[in-house]
Order: sequence, then C-alpha cells, then structure tokens
Amino acid sequence: MDERIISVKLARRFAARSLDAITRRKNKILRVPKPSNRNQLLSQGLRLVHERGFNASSVRDIVEAAGAPQGSFTNHFGSKEAFGLELIERYHDMTSAAVAATLRNDGLPPLARLRAWMTNQLHYLRLHDMRRGCLYGNMAAEMSEHGEPIRARVVEVFAENRASVKYCLDAAVAAGEFEPSAPTAELAGFIVSSLQGAILVAKAQRDPAPVQRFMKLLFSSVLRAPEPKPAPRAKKAPKKRA
Repeated sequence: MDERIISVKLARRFAARSLDAITRRKNKILRVPKPSNRNQLLSQGLRLVHERGFNASSVRDIVEAAGAPQGSFTNHFGSKEAFGLELIERYHDMTSAAVAATLRNDGLPPLARLRAWMTNQLHYLRLHDMRRGCLYGNMAAEMSEHGEPIRARVVEVFAENRASVKYCLDAAVAAGEFEPSAPTAELAGFIVSSLQGAILVAKAQRDPAPVQRFMKLLFSSVLRAPEPKPAPRAKKAPKKRA
C-alpha cells in the first residue's frame, strides 16, 4: 500500500482517538455558546424594524422576536430611542464595510467602484423582494420630526456617504473616466439623494426598476466618458510647381 495512504489513515486514526480521549477526559459535549440577550435583541430588532418600521415595532414585539425575557430590554437599553441608535450603528457596520470594499477601494477603477457600490445595494434589496428599503432612508422618513438623536445620526451617515462618493468621483476625474459637468461635491450629493429616492420608490412599487433606471441614466448621461478628441489634420504638402 502507498506510504502516503498509510500515513493519512494513521493520522486520521490518531486524531480520532485523541479527540475521543479529550472528550472523555472533559466529560462534556462541546457546545456553541448561546447568543446573549443583548445581541439577540439587536439582531432580531434590526430585522423587525427593517421589515415593519421603527414606530410599528413595539418593545414587546422586539423582545418576543428575540426570545428574551421581558425585562431584558430595559436592562440593556435606556430607552427605545437609544435602542434605535444602536440599530443604526449595527447597520452602519455593514454599510461601512461595503463602502470600504467599493467606493474607497483604490485597487479598482473609480467608476467601477461606484457601480459596484450601487449594485451591491440593489442585490441586498432584492433579497427581500424590495420590501425593506434602506434603513437610513426609512429612519429619516419616520423619525425626522420625532427623534432628534436618530435624525442627527442619519444625517451624519448621509454626509459620510457623500464624502465617499466624492472621493470616488475625484479619482474618476483624475483617471480621465469622465469630465464633470458640476463640482464633484455637488454630483456626490445628487447621487446619494437620488439613489435614496429611487430606493424609496422601488420599495413602494416592490420593483427594482427605479434603481436600475437611475443607474442607467447616471452612467450613460451624467458620468459619461469624455468624447475622444479628433486627431489633428495633417497639413497638406504644398504643390510643386512645374
């Protein structure tokens, strides 16, 4: 028998015996730690709020969805508004990672980064049949008149996104990918606001078409590649006199 096969079999047998011995010695079954009540409240609360909205998700609903004791919510969060702020931070962790991988990723062509950032959002929205929308936009629509700390945090996140889009557009201009028709800061504000609006309409329609339409027009018209300059005409040689 091939020595390599023998070695593999022996190694597997040794590993199995060692694991069995360790298990018997400890006299217990290894188990995955149970998620904390706080983590369950945040993860299930984020899902619930994203599906129903912040005001439509009561503390009782959140606690029941998390399978946590009734008093656990007040043990971990000072108020529902404080809980909402933590939900935004949890969502922000996810969206910040997406920004770092796309808009802020200098290893990719700039406009390809911008397209990837939007495509990733569209993919996420489609996972839930366009029903959830963007948590930032949802919170802005719900809480602008009722929760100042939440409103202010959402405004900060939108400003971060504008800065990241501007960073990407500046790189695209430097690379000659498009000629800006307006300052890149203005274009970045237009892109972030228009994308949020398209996502809101897509959520209402249960249809990705508004986001797709915005992307198509953005890249074909607003961020259109510069027209190639015509090559200079060669000067005609003077005619020779006979």
